[in-house]
Amino acid sequence: MNEVTKPVKEQARKSKIESYDISRSDETLHLATDLAKFIKDNKLTTTVQGKEFVNVEGWQYAGSRLGIVPIVDHVINVSTETELKYQAKVTLFDLRSGHTVGAGFAVCSNKESGKKFYQEFAIMSMAQTRAIGKAYRNILAWIIRAAGYEPTPAEEMEYGGNQPEAKPALTVAPAAAPATVAAEATPMKAIPAEPVEAPAPAIAYATAAQKEEIIRLLNHPVITRQEKTKMLLNINRLDEERATQAVAKLRKAIEDRENGESAAA
Repeated sequence: MNEVTKPVKEQARKSKIESYDISRSDETLHLATDLAKFIKDNKLTTTVQGKEFVNVEGWQYAGSRLGIVPIVDHVINVSTETELKYQAKVTLFDLRSGHTVGAGFAVCSNKESGKKFYQEFAIMSMAQTRAIGKAYRNILAWIIRAAGYEPTPAEEMEYGGNQPEAKPALTVAPAAAPATVAAEATPMKAIPAEPVEAPAPAIAYATAAQKEEIIRLLNHPVITRQEKTKMLLNINRLDEERATQAVAKLRKAIEDRENGESAAA
């Protein structure tokens, strides 16, 4: 065992979050018991046709107990003139091994049942959420099944929602006599139009190439485990500018620490 992996394994033994090893079925079966309780206590399921499907938060909890975090690679606008549609790709990163261990693709469209009235940001967000659930499903479905739930993320299922409220039918009153109408008619006041807010500009999130460079730099031996974990947990929130700053900061930290070690030697 080299000096880099030794503290990682020691930390894994001490950490409750990374107390299970996905390669050992005996350990992950214990995770299934813990997972079933967590999902039930926090009501993280959606019932569809009498069956319970776990929400993406439940899948993320299972992944976190294994030290596996999701990273959004990209979200692509594939809309047409008549359809609002986004495609997302998510990869799963193993904090212990430092490798990618899974991936998932998903799409979301306003042509789907119940999503006709979704705004663009909601369609984009749902594509990412589905991709996260799909990525975890590809490697953890059997654990969710062992916990007693359906092995498909709830976000992939079709169920009612986002339906416009039914408006009561208008009741037409009988017309009044002409003389009465003339006597009682009053001029209608114009209702001022409400200002229309301009849509918020789309955020240019960090590119897949920027995220790959950040992960590559985080795997350098001089970067601490705490720094690596903190950065990976926030990597999907970075925009392009902040990602560029993060890369520059990591490179400088690596250079300074390497020079420090050389001077000490």
